Amino acid sequence: MTFETSDLAAVEAIVPVSRETAERLAVYVELLRKWQKSQNLVAPSTLADVWRRHVADSAQTLAALPTARRWIDFGSGAGFPGLVTAILLAETPGAEVHLVESNRGKAAFLRTVARETGAPAIVHAERIEEFNAGFADAVDGVSARALASLSDLIRVAAPHVARGAVAVFHKGQDFAAEVREATLSWDLDLVEKVSRIDPAGRLMVIRRIVPK
Repeated sequence: MTFETSDLAAVEAIVPVSRETAERLAVYVELLRKWQKSQNLVAPSTLADVWRRHVADSAQTLAALPTARRWIDFGSGAGFPGLVTAILLAETPGAEVHLVESNRGKAAFLRTVARETGAPAIVHAERIEEFNAGFADAVDGVSARALASLSDLIRVAAPHVARGAVAVFHKGQDFAAEVREATLSWDLDLVEKVSRIDPAGRLMVIRRIVPK
């Protein structure tokens, strides 16, 4: 699989990328472009800048919690950030990323990319509530990007954080209002990290969630 060095520059500014990982990411991007016509996986306006807007942005999840090996990614959609996390961890023993996506077409896409790249991803084609009801294993991290309000994300992540996970959520420019709303109902150990791709956005790193 070929790729331009310039394609990887934004990703390598976030995390180290081996030649093998770069090739896996290139396979992912090629499959994304192929499936985009039928599944509308990302906003068409972002496709030309997919390496920076989606791949590098998603790489910030693992960069925020670099020792995490077992993850749950809620509402995986096109695989951002969960599938990128899985690909970055493909050479790491014991890595496992659970991708939760209720849309069957998108779940099929995720399975295809996981198979073609050898990423340690397990796809769950079900709603988040259904997944949570049947999954009690401890994980290191919980992630989501462009999925729901911070309050809703905290609610579904809470049982996993209670078992020791750390939540890493991508939020946009309205992050401050979302934090204010969430803290009305939850006591949080929350650290905001400025996004290195979109300085107006934040990564919310949450280590403690307790209802008020």
